[in-house]
Amino acid sequence: FPFPYTPYLIQERFMAALYSALEAGRVGIFESPTGTGKSLSLICGALSWLRDFEEKKQREEAQLLALEDRGQEGKKEPTSDEPGRPDSEGGAGEPDWVTAFVQKKEERDMVERLKEEQMRRKKRDDRLEKIRQNVQLKYAAKRKRSEEEETKRLLQLSKEVLSEGIGVDVLEQLDHNEEELILAEYESDEEKKVVSGLEEDGDDLEEEHVTKIYYCSRTHSQLSQFVHEVQKSPFGKDTRLVSLGSRQNLCVNEEVRRLGALQLINDRCMEMQKNKHEKKSDEEMEGKKRRVSRTVCPFYSYEQMQFLRDEVLVEVKDIEQLVALGRETKACPYYGSRYAIPAAQLVVLPYQMLLHEPTRRAAGIKLKDQIVIIDEAHNLIDTITCIHSAEVSGSQLCCAHSQLLQYMERYRKRLKAKNLMYIKQILYLLERFVAMLGGNVNQNPSCQAVSQTGTVLKSINDFLFQSQIDNINLFKVQRYCEKSLISRKLFGFVERYGGPATAVKTNKENQKLAGLQNFLLTLQQGSDKEGDPPMEADNDQLRTASPLMQIEGFLSALTNANQDGRVILNRQGTVGQSSLKFLLLNPAVHFAKVVEECRAVIIAGGTMQPVADFREQLLSCAGVDPERVVEFSCGHVIPPENILPIILCSGPSNQQLEFTYQTRDLPQMMDETGRILCNLCNVVPGGVVCFFPSYEYEKQVYAHWEKTGLLTRLATKKKVFQEPKKANQVEQVLVEYAKCIKRCSQAGGQMTGALLLSVVGGKMSEGINFSDDLGRCVIMVGMPYPNIKSPELQEKMTWLDKTMPRPAGQAPSRVLIENLCMKAVNQSIGRAIRHQKDFASILLLDHRYARPAIFNKLPQWIRERTQVKPAFGAAFAELRKVRTCILCTA
Repeated sequence: FPFPYTPYLIQERFMAALYSALEAGRVGIFESPTGTGKSLSLICGALSWLRDFEEKKQREEAQLLALEDRGQEGKKEPTSDEPGRPDSEGGAGEPDWVTAFVQKKEERDMVERLKEEQMRRKKRDDRLEKIRQNVQLKYAAKRKRSEEEETKRLLQLSKEVLSEGIGVDVLEQLDHNEEELILAEYESDEEKKVVSGLEEDGDDLEEEHVTKIYYCSRTHSQLSQFVHEVQKSPFGKDTRLVSLGSRQNLCVNEEVRRLGALQLINDRCMEMQKNKHEKKSDEEMEGKKRRVSRTVCPFYSYEQMQFLRDEVLVEVKDIEQLVALGRETKACPYYGSRYAIPAAQLVVLPYQMLLHEPTRRAAGIKLKDQIVIIDEAHNLIDTITCIHSAEVSGSQLCCAHSQLLQYMERYRKRLKAKNLMYIKQILYLLERFVAMLGGNVNQNPSCQAVSQTGTVLKSINDFLFQSQIDNINLFKVQRYCEKSLISRKLFGFVERYGGPATAVKTNKENQKLAGLQNFLLTLQQGSDKEGDPPMEADNDQLRTASPLMQIEGFLSALTNANQDGRVILNRQGTVGQSSLKFLLLNPAVHFAKVVEECRAVIIAGGTMQPVADFREQLLSCAGVDPERVVEFSCGHVIPPENILPIILCSGPSNQQLEFTYQTRDLPQMMDETGRILCNLCNVVPGGVVCFFPSYEYEKQVYAHWEKTGLLTRLATKKKVFQEPKKANQVEQVLVEYAKCIKRCSQAGGQMTGALLLSVVGGKMSEGINFSDDLGRCVIMVGMPYPNIKSPELQEKMTWLDKTMPRPAGQAPSRVLIENLCMKAVNQSIGRAIRHQKDFASILLLDHRYARPAIFNKLPQWIRERTQVKPAFGAAFAELRKVRTCILCTA
């Protein structure tokens, strides 16, 4: 395998296992601890396979074509008059020559296809080569000229490249196609004809999808990191790679970017595209009505995007470089990168785009016979569940009802019967949903108190019957919402008439609209979700102005099969605060399509233990033959003496360590934890990270230590930091923590570093590296079991017990709880060792970790080196040994 440096032995084993899994079309579960160069192994292993696969395919094609050329002379004469014959035979008892002819025709067609494909490939390669040559010229010129001239030249260059590479008539045709697609708005029956007619056309225009690898990860920063690894690898120069992202990450139109919230950016972008094709019809429609400026996006130019597509394929770029290129060439990176998908060999994209079928379709991703690699996949089951679950609040339902009602009233005369029918159906659905929460859709949701508060779970069918909407075809309503873009129309309507900025003239028609404005203002507090980026007040107004979008998600969730999900009615103080939530119980139904279509699927991560979840809940439920599944797990590259994992069963005063819900609040347990930390901080240099099961418990222990004076004792050796609950403050705390450790190590003295009190499942337990001095000891207080009282978890447990086989007598629900707990533990303790020369100790404070069922769920490379210590003295002696080793090496 080509590799930028001499690979570790485990990397070679990883790449060999990956290569054979791809070759055999398997579903692989690959585990390689962080710090062992997993990304590079994935890149070099997978791209080596792709290169060999392409070469083999080309050799086979060449052989076929050579055979064809040899036999060509003999065939030429009969072909001219044969095509008419088979029809005249009528296929009754076909003679041999007909069968032979059909076979030959199939062979000929195949050869024709191959020739066409080769032509296309050659054309593409020539085009990209031309750009490669021009790149050098371009950057030489850049130093001499001002940016304006540069942009002009680039645009000129893009036109030249296009006129050589692709005929102008093709461009016009595509614009025309898009126009037809975009204008065919409402009549669903006609629309079907238009769309199906277009698709036959579109095939000639669209490049064929070459065999490629889809690589997906959780966050944009992880994807950027991966792209940089590709750039450094031996494949960096000649791989056609495209990075996909959301409009939020890729949009270069400042006016649209400023909207901030993803939903609004999506809405505005689609609207601007429509405006491009709708200008004329709009002017006729609007007539004397108040005009609103119809802006068109200057970056949505087909020619520029074609140019951007080729630039993307020529050289590996990450999202930031793609956006910079988009600004420079005045082309939209969001759409430009999509045009590059068919010809790309490696497509890098976030989870959501790959795992959510509608998003996948919209992005033009075709999985048939392709390779999918899902990295950082330890949370894959939760991710699929989250992507396909949906929640709507009472205030969003009332708000959507009010907006839609006023939209219908205003445009009643201009809406066709079919539209009115669907709008009335949606209004009825909204009314029934609010009734299910115990409210009335025509009253302010913030002022309606809910009589029976609490949480109720229902199956989908029960929910549909009880809300009296079982007679409505939700599939049709969903398709109508999708095709008619009603939520976008409604958003535009509210933006025009409902915003506080617009002074509404109060003639008779507009008095209703003034009501909408006041209504929206009362809803602002009710439906704002936590976790959105902070924005100005007027943008909040806009964000609540598109609630129908959220509701469409909920409607589409209700079309899942009855056994695969549940509806949760969460009735709080007022109707506005109450909500309806769809919970997906069976993520396998959505993963099945990916596994069926792909040639091979690789699920990879640093800590994939316990693997049983993936095999049972995801793969066997998705109908994957157990024979097709392969598992690969490798050890760590660090020497065994660099890590010291200890399971501690009792503390310094012989108090048994068992942090159950019943015992963990006892003062003696909190005191014992404090004593252990005090002792450790005396001997462990640098940073100590201590994980608690929840924010609440961490706060409680901290307050107890403050009261007993233990905190002051800790603070003499280590400065104490707490993980903040707000995501935007995490960075600040980490910077301070790192600075403090660095200061102490340089200054010497009594203070030896810092102690960070963190929370399992919080921001610090995933994706943040405590390498070297930042984490010389990681402590896990108790076992972070999930909250078993949560109705959602209870429902999932009941569902598992009903549908899953019972291995070895343990109930599947019990296994789930243990697995959730140990996944969280493994994620947290894996933070400390990040590279080959790193070292750390890991302390698990709870005697239950020593139970075989739990112990076996630790990652293999940690499990092999773990010592169980019944008493604190022996454990402390081991830790001191590590310290003397450290001081010797230092």
